[in-house]
Amino acid sequence: MQIGYKLAAEAFGPAELIRQAELAERAGFDFVEISDHYHPWLDNQGHSPFAWTVLGAIAARTERIGLATGVTCPTVRYHPAIIAQAAATLALVSDGRFTLGVGSGERLNEHVVGPGFPESVRGRHDLLREALEIIRLLWQGGYQSYEGKYLQLSDARVFDLPDEPPVIAVAAGGERAARLAAELGDGLFATEPRADLVERYQRGGGKGPRYAEVPVAWAPDEHTAAQAALETSRWALTGWKVMSELPNPVNFAAASKTVRESDIREQFTCGSDPAAYAEAVREYTDAGFDHVVLQNAGPDPDGFIEFFSGELSARLRAPHAD
Repeated sequence: MQIGYKLAAEAFGPAELIRQAELAERAGFDFVEISDHYHPWLDNQGHSPFAWTVLGAIAARTERIGLATGVTCPTVRYHPAIIAQAAATLALVSDGRFTLGVGSGERLNEHVVGPGFPESVRGRHDLLREALEIIRLLWQGGYQSYEGKYLQLSDARVFDLPDEPPVIAVAAGGERAARLAAELGDGLFATEPRADLVERYQRGGGKGPRYAEVPVAWAPDEHTAAQAALETSRWALTGWKVMSELPNPVNFAAASKTVRESDIREQFTCGSDPAAYAEAVREYTDAGFDHVVLQNAGPDPDGFIEFFSGELSARLRAPHAD
């Protein structure tokens, strides 16, 4: 199992994210994963820097730790040709440490460039399929063209390619996306401990890494942790159907205004008990995930990283962690 640290680009500015990545490397995390947004989920989160610039700086300031997007939508805000070039460059400057996590996107980030974000889930998946085909095509080298239902590519070439292309981990919340991950991806990405997604991915021939985010909130006491998560991360309880559709932070604030601390405690592991964190991670590993990302919504990132290195890491990595 590999253990990752989530860089919350909605909650911190670029310099702070780079600093946290350096701390995460020193603390023994295997990789960092960064969200790739244009807007934060809530206005009071206050940030949303360009993830690719941050990742490039992290690559230059670190030596060993893996890097990943969690996740990029390569269809509307970005054309897949741009992501093919960006990912190839990042793989080169990080000496092969980069994983490209991709998904079908949220209206929150994709609507900013104007109309065109598909209304249906099926349409978004079809668009993502074409994007992945374009990325794969460009990574073969040479000049390439593509004519799809949604996307086109005209005589394009990525000149700087790594010897080995980056791993592509495809986000899945259902069977259709899990099949796509097996067919055109190298790995799976999920946000719930769902064994059915892993099984569907593997039945489709998927043999690569299985990434999943584990929601936690660290503070010395559970109440402080839960209150911090309530203030900045209550949007996570709205459910994917809502999360993929609302266009702006103000809409997420309205949709999550009835969330209470008790609701947060049901979804987030809160406080500083290593056994509770180990139990939360085990739920994901039992479901078949082998790359778990600790997504901390607590008020003190430094305290959480210190907690991981001092009390949690060895426990999670023990053969029979409880």
